[in-house]
Amino acid sequence: MTPLVECVPNFSAGKNSTIVEAIAASISATNGIHLAGIQMDNDHNRSVITFMGSPEDVVLGAFEACRTATSLIDIREHRGVHPRIGATDVIPFVPISNYTTSECIKLARACGRKIAQQLEIPVIFYGRAAINPRRRELSSVRREAFAGLLGNLRLNADESPDTGPNHLHLSAGAVAVGVRDILVAYNINLNTPDIRIARMIAHKIREINHGLPAVRALGLFLSERNLTQVSINLTNYRKTNMHQVFRTVKKLAEEQTIKILESELVGLAPLAALGGAGPEDLLMDSFDPKQFLEYHTGRLADKCSKD
Repeated sequence: MTPLVECVPNFSAGKNSTIVEAIAASISATNGIHLAGIQMDNDHNRSVITFMGSPEDVVLGAFEACRTATSLIDIREHRGVHPRIGATDVIPFVPISNYTTSECIKLARACGRKIAQQLEIPVIFYGRAAINPRRRELSSVRREAFAGLLGNLRLNADESPDTGPNHLHLSAGAVAVGVRDILVAYNINLNTPDIRIARMIAHKIREINHGLPAVRALGLFLSERNLTQVSINLTNYRKTNMHQVFRTVKKLAEEQTIKILESELVGLAPLAALGGAGPEDLLMDSFDPKQFLEYHTGRLADKCSKD
């Protein structure tokens, strides 16, 4: 059977649909690519584009997306609540079927070297593709590169990229390229502008703080809506699913006399990640059934059988 790899690059542009559509078009123009979804977030000023295909096609799509983003986005002008290190902030590769993690690591590193050599952007490998163990966590990578962004657009000696120039690209910054398992990006919005409450809830549910297993979280203020958000990554939805997170956040919010306004899935997720709940149970008004990973893998399987 044909190997299948997913790629979920995040771009530092969420307000200008023309830019995001141009990036998506550059991905779609790659033969063999299935474009699975595009999501823009105005407050984060960030977009997530999900696509999948054969390993070779996915690498080409990722490179073209990064090249287009480099030509259209100036990170020096970026304003948004989400942490970021570059115009193309992060390029994660996810082995979906008939492809091993070891093979995907080689794929990610080949893509990173191509970006570094042809676009002259410093690349840091993270996650399972990390060369430096200190860079396995994306938060560590962002702390390193953001320190450079705040300086003279140069990386310190101990913050040298894994490949590419030892200075940040003037307008594109840097890019993190990695390999990870399926990650569920899930946001819960609260009916309060008090950032202290969102940060308190995020602190309590994080695995690192003895909260929920496989949960990472940030408390963010969405200025354009005058409310706060608990922005969550589920690194293993089998250990903690969206329903479990929702119930926990709801309980913590109610202890502060706060309610959940809504929640949203960013990108794709397996159906099992909902934990048996329906979108209405999670107050997901904007949910699209096409955000189920199975919808897209099923379509690709049908296409391959016809071919």
